[in-house]
Amino acid sequence: MGHLPPTLLPTFHSSIAIFPPGYEASRLYWSMRHGQKRCRYVCSVEEHEGCPEFSIRVIEQGYEDLVLTDTTAKGVWDKVLGPVAERRAETGMLRLFPVYLKGEDLFGLTISAVTRITESLPGVEACSRYRFRYGRNPMLVLPLSINPSGCARSELQTYPHHERSVAAFCKKSNSTVAERGSSHSKHFVHSKSSQYRRLTSDWKTNVYLAHSRIQGLGLFAARDIEKQTMVIEYMGDILRAEVAMRKELLYKAKNRPAYMFRVDSERVIDATRSGSPARYINHSCSPNCVAEVVTFERGHKIIISAARRIERGEEVRKREFTEN
Repeated sequence: MGHLPPTLLPTFHSSIAIFPPGYEASRLYWSMRHGQKRCRYVCSVEEHEGCPEFSIRVIEQGYEDLVLTDTTAKGVWDKVLGPVAERRAETGMLRLFPVYLKGEDLFGLTISAVTRITESLPGVEACSRYRFRYGRNPMLVLPLSINPSGCARSELQTYPHHERSVAAFCKKSNSTVAERGSSHSKHFVHSKSSQYRRLTSDWKTNVYLAHSRIQGLGLFAARDIEKQTMVIEYMGDILRAEVAMRKELLYKAKNRPAYMFRVDSERVIDATRSGSPARYINHSCSPNCVAEVVTFERGHKIIISAARRIERGEEVRKREFTEN
C-alpha cells in the first residue's frame, strides 16, 4: 500500500482515488505485442518532485521488461491500451475502447478493499477533492500538524533515532526478545495460536495513532489493556538480511526514516513503506510492552504484548535496542 506523507496530501489524490507513494499492484492483461496472449503488468506509484509518478513495468516471457511512466494513471495506461487495441484489431478480436477505461481502475485503486485501506491512512481528511466512500477509519486519530518546526527535512534531523542500522537489530533484538519474552509468555492462559487468531480481528480496537511527546507519531491504547495481552503484530515486507542492509542505505539516501525489525539471523521485517501501525511504537527507557518472536505453523510472527497493564490513552512504548 505504501505510505502518504502529509506534505503530499494536496497532490496525491483525485476525486475517485488516493495515490500513496510506494503503492504497487500486479495484474494480467492483454499483451501489447500479441493479440491473443496476456502478460503481467506491475503498476506502481512513486513521488517525483512533489508530484505523483505512475509507472507500469511490462513483464512478458521472451522480451526484456518495458517500463512506462506518466504523471497520471490514465496517461500511463493509455500507452498500453493503444497498442493492445491495435493488436486485437489485427487478430479480429472484440474491439477495445481505451477512452472509456479509467487509469485508477486499472491500477486497482478503486477496488473496495484497497479503498478502505487508503481511506484509513493518517491525515486523509485533508484530501479536499476526494469523495470518501467508506468514511475515515476511527483507528487513526491524527492531527495534521506533523512538522512542528515547519520543515519536514528538519524534522528528520530532529529525530535521528529512526535511522538505526540493521546491524544493531542483528546483535540485540533476538537476545532481548528471548530473555523478556520467555518470562512473560509462560503466564498465558490461552495458547498463543488462539490469542493470535483473536488479535487479527481485534487489534484495531486496541490502539490508535496520535502525536507523541516522545517524538513524531506514536501508538496509544484505545482501551485498557491487561498485562500479557497481545496488542498488535509488527508487519511489513520480509527481506533477507543483505537486502535489508541495502534498503536501509537507499532510505538514508532519500532522507527517509527506516522502520525495520529482525525476525532471526536471516530475515528482517521492513515496515518502512508498508506494514501495520506497530512501526510507530516509540522506544523508551520505561517500556510498557515487549516484542516477542512467536512461531506458528505458517512461519514466524513478531507480536507486541503488554508487559504490564496499559491504561486507555497511554502511549505504547517498547525498550530501545542498543549495540553490545
